[in-house]
This record gives sequence, C-alpha cells and structure tokens, in this order.
Amino acid sequence: MDVETARRGDGRARGRPGEMGGRHAHVFAALDLGTNNCRLLVARAESEGACFRVIDAFSRIVRLGERLSETGLLGEEAIDRTIRALRVCSAKMERRSVTRVRSVATEACRRARNGAEFIRLVGAETGIQFDIISPDEEGRLALAGCRPLILADARYALVFDIGGGSTELLWVVQDGAVHTLADAISLPIGVVTLAEEFGGHYVTAASYRAMVEATLARLVPFEERNRIRAHAAAGVVQVL
Repeated sequence: MDVETARRGDGRARGRPGEMGGRHAHVFAALDLGTNNCRLLVARAESEGACFRVIDAFSRIVRLGERLSETGLLGEEAIDRTIRALRVCSAKMERRSVTRVRSVATEACRRARNGAEFIRLVGAETGIQFDIISPDEEGRLALAGCRPLILADARYALVFDIGGGSTELLWVVQDGAVHTLADAISLPIGVVTLAEEFGGHYVTAASYRAMVEATLARLVPFEERNRIRAHAAAGVVQVL
C-alpha cells in the first residue's frame, strides 16, 4: 500500500482491497486536530448493517492554541508537542493499514497567521495531510456525529460542541424522521481561549462570573432568533 497516498486528507486514498468490496475493503481513520486536543479514531466496517467497529484510538492534550489569542501565532513548543502526538497517530495508521483518512484542523489553525505553514510542516514531518475546515463545516460534522442520538419525540435539538478555541451551537428542528438545521453559530471561545482571557489556571469567583457574562452576551442573539428558552420551558428540546 502507498502509505503517503493513503493519508491524503480528502478521504479518497486507495489501498489494497480486502476479500469484500465497497467500504468493507477499507480501514477508515478520522483525525481531529483542535486547539486543545488531538484525537484519532480508526474503524473497520462490520460485515452487516451500517455499523463500524473501532479497532484503534488515540487522544492527547497538545494545547496547540496556547497563547494564540495573545500572539496570533502557533508557538514553537505547542508545534513540537503536536507533531510528537501526530507521529503517534501516523504510526497507528501505518500499523492498522489504514486506506481511507479524513484529517481536519479547526480553530487554532484557522486563526493563526502561521496556520497554513504549520499544516505544511505536519505533512512533511508525518505524512498526514490536514484540511483546515470552516466553522460551518465543523458544526455540520458535529451534527452528523450525534444525529442518531436525537430522540424520536424531540421537537427540537440544541447541539453544542465545546472545543479548545471555539464552540459551535446548532438548532435542529425535527419533523418525523427529518432533521432540519435551522440555525447555527460558531463562537470564538473555548476552554483554552476562555482560560487565557480570564486569568489562566487560577479562576476566581469574579473571573468566573466574567466568563459567564461574556459567553451569555454572545449567546443572546442566537437564543432570541430561535426562542430556545421558551421551547425548553415547554419540554420539547433535547440538548446534546
């Protein structure tokens, strides 16, 4: 198998087919590089149905976006930590003979002035080719991942994905088996950016209140457009 080809971020990698055709001929990998974490999931399609069996996984806190809000750049130490973690991911994909890959990078690489340069460095050092995805695509992927968890009797679903550098919120309207994404926002706040903006590792009662107030201020227009509070009071909203 051509490993470099198998690691292209567009998901069209070709590998040696197995005994069965279609998706059963492949080993799939999903790699998510965020502001705080690096996560890998490797899976193989089950012989029947639409299920996949996870055969390997990896997660490490790399804090790629450390001090990004202050400097506008990905720092050298953060880059070194991240590349070390991605080498582990590369080795796991090699060992599992992965043939289909989607590798995505999110808020830290979107915001950093050297984000594209970092992605090129990662490709040269590890063979992994990342796509820097938009906030809209990040939200759509989050919804796709949890869509099967939406209850049949839920009229609405509020889906939120809290990351290291951004938080995506999606307002979903359900009509029978049809899920409609009615509204979505991406807030440029997450566990890393909030901590750095409001005092680092030491959170006082005052700084915590400031975090809450700053976040609420960003949420108000989204809530007002969709009347989420009223729907939640009526008991017709599922939160994911």
